[in-house]
Amino acid sequence: MKDIVWDKILSIGVDEIDEDHRKLIHIFNILNHAVAEKESPEYLAACLDELIYCTVWHFSHEERLMLKFRYPEAEAHKTEHRDLIESAKALQQAVLQADKPIAEEQLRFLERWLSEHILTADGRLGEYLCEKM
Repeated sequence: MKDIVWDKILSIGVDEIDEDHRKLIHIFNILNHAVAEKESPEYLAACLDELIYCTVWHFSHEERLMLKFRYPEAEAHKTEHRDLIESAKALQQAVLQADKPIAEEQLRFLERWLSEHILTADGRLGEYLCEKM
């Protein structure tokens, strides 16, 4: 599977959030390489742990901005955040319990979710924040 490459299309126009997204993409790409190199389930779980930790922090960051600027779509956006975290934690548990590598289908799910979330929900948030900040 190819890496996610940061591109202007992924920018939402808010530097501090774009920085977070670059970091998340970097960590996703580390996980992608770990899967391709058939690293141990423990290493894969550690990569997922880092991705989950940074994603939770990033979501808190976005949610703080949503509160500060009274983003009208905040609840729906936060629901998407919770769904991703639950999915990532379930994948991490499956990797640890099954003691087998992450399937490419699971990796594609994470890649699709990350990209689509940035392009859609975060794009709308970015437009709103650019008007309010």
